[in-house]
Amino acid sequence: MPKSSGPGSSSKDPIVSLARYSEIGFIIPAAVLLGFFVGKLLDYWLHTKWLYLVGLLFGAVVGFSQMIRMALGATESGFSSDSTADSDRSSKHLPPNRTEK
Repeated sequence: MPKSSGPGSSSKDPIVSLARYSEIGFIIPAAVLLGFFVGKLLDYWLHTKWLYLVGLLFGAVVGFSQMIRMALGATESGFSSDSTADSDRSSKHLPPNRTEK
């Protein structure tokens, strides 16, 4: 069956790929900066001098974990978009070996 050129077949579009990979590049610095500023805010409120480091490390961990989740999601969506039957099956939460009646 030929693939449709509708809105669901945009996985081959280079602009979609560019947006996906550029988003990965912005996630880590944004998470690190957000963690740093939240840590500095907590330092100001609690009159401490070390919570910015905790926020910085927490932001780095969250940024890297989100990057890994996005990369794994991109590879899974690349494999599952090969067949429309697989995507229908996964959207209905059926196990791969069961068929619809």
